[in-house]
Amino acid sequence: MRGPQVSDLMTRPVVTAGAGTTFKELVSLLAEHGIAAIPVLDDHRRPIGVVDEADLLARHRSDSRTEPVFWKRRVWTKAQGLTARELMTRSVPTVAKDEPVAGAARRLVEAKLRRLYVVDGSGRLIGVLARRDVLRSFLRPDEEIKDIVEREVLQRSIRAEPSTATVQVADGVVTLSGVIDRRSEVERAGWLTESVPGVVAVRNHLKYNQDDGAAAGLR
Repeated sequence: MRGPQVSDLMTRPVVTAGAGTTFKELVSLLAEHGIAAIPVLDDHRRPIGVVDEADLLARHRSDSRTEPVFWKRRVWTKAQGLTARELMTRSVPTVAKDEPVAGAARRLVEAKLRRLYVVDGSGRLIGVLARRDVLRSFLRPDEEIKDIVEREVLQRSIRAEPSTATVQVADGVVTLSGVIDRRSEVERAGWLTESVPGVVAVRNHLKYNQDDGAAAGLR
């Protein structure tokens, strides 16, 4: 069983702009779709920059006298921009579609990013993963989580008999109980359950008949 990948949670299609998209067209796109940023693509649908609200609002900050010279120069340059190419920030935070969601979520937090643009193997934009997309997975109903853990974790991956192991879910918190064959399977059941989208926490109360910890490298 694999954990959720970026492609499982990303939003598609993505509202995009071309290098020649005008200032007013960009403002219109942001307003129409209720978004705060828009990726700029080249002719091969590869992201070359991002225009966000701050880039567009720079036009109203070009006369600031309280900021450092280098910052005023940067803001002034943005303020004169008329197209996406002139307004965009060229650093684009991207993520591969098959990267685990857990890794992408860490990047969002550690780099203080609001979104990651999802690309395929050729670097073409295919989606966007925003913080809200990751958080939305926690809205999965408890009964649905219970069904997935029972079927995918205990029965298919661990091959535990339904009569020997049970699953309870309350507000996304999963409790595993019962007895299964080996200690290594207890550990595996725990981290596999943690990888199920929507799981908030795992209380692993499973017990085992055989301690294979040394052979499995467990302490």
